[in-house]
Amino acid sequence: MSLKRYSSQYDVSLVNLFGEWENYKLELVEVNFINFFLGKYFPIKKKISGFFKSRVLYFLLGAISISELYLLLKRKKPDYIIIHLLTYIPLILLIFCKFETKFVLRISGFPKLSFIRKYLWKFASKKIDKVFCPTEETIEILKLEKIFDSKKIFFLEDPIIQISKINKKKNDVLDKEYSKKKYILAIGRLSKQKNFSLLLKFFKDISNSDSNLHLLIAGEGELRLSIENLIYKESLQEKVKLLGFKDNIFTYLKNCHCFISTSLWEDPGFVLVEAAATNITIISSDCSSGPKEILSNGRGGFLFQNNNLESLKKVYKEFILLDKKSIFLKKINVKKKSKNYTFFNHYKKLNDYLSS
Repeated sequence: MSLKRYSSQYDVSLVNLFGEWENYKLELVEVNFINFFLGKYFPIKKKISGFFKSRVLYFLLGAISISELYLLLKRKKPDYIIIHLLTYIPLILLIFCKFETKFVLRISGFPKLSFIRKYLWKFASKKIDKVFCPTEETIEILKLEKIFDSKKIFFLEDPIIQISKINKKKNDVLDKEYSKKKYILAIGRLSKQKNFSLLLKFFKDISNSDSNLHLLIAGEGELRLSIENLIYKESLQEKVKLLGFKDNIFTYLKNCHCFISTSLWEDPGFVLVEAAATNITIISSDCSSGPKEILSNGRGGFLFQNNNLESLKKVYKEFILLDKKSIFLKKINVKKKSKNYTFFNHYKKLNDYLSS
């Protein structure tokens, strides 16, 4: 999108292999949308659940897509193909096929490097032209693992946000139910990664000393039932609300007492970047990898030890006792940092890297 939006020299196509871009078609009208998704032939109306069933479907979709993708690359002969992680489809293409096309790897959501995965990545690495990493920490991990030539590894901010759209949306009217409430906000998939159980334990402890404080959690996910059960178990149903998915989360961000992320890992965290652009107080776990860089080692917010309840309570106390000027400076610093994650900044760096 950034290449297409700011330069006429690029003809950009987006390949939809697994249906991952189905919900973004209207936002991607500027690029050529190539659909290899199996659902166009056999509509999948029901979401596949269970590890085994989802893996079988994943490999079925991939097997059908490989031949189509191979023929596409042979026919169009693109200068570059940008791939997201080295999953088995690009691995097969890199190891067994020959192309003049340069493969560019974008690392996002760094996986566990098992012996087999590390071996395959290293084997395919010779055919990778460049590797883009969203955090400096990810770069350091890759260099330590010695999978890719360090000269091929570059830092490229990710995710990308549209600050003008955020500024417009955050000024929408907040739901009356919450407009006069003092609340902490958390956003994310209701999953193990987001570690909302720690957040609920923390909130139970601090809410005893602040009867006006509420907790709002926006998002859906597989752990919704267990989180609801924990809310009832801790008798927090009057103070904690699961909002589900919200089309406009920015109005909630703008009006919150603070935003808290208890994630066990990120890379670097879409919600953190969006929160940074909303000019609010951010408290985040110092997990791998991203929060520390987005919050500039604490100059743009507050960091607590990953998965540590006492550390979170200590940092929150520091926040409520801190003078307004210091909090204002943290907000200014993190908002300034968020400007690195714009389409234009992304285009400038990506264009420079591809042209070099």
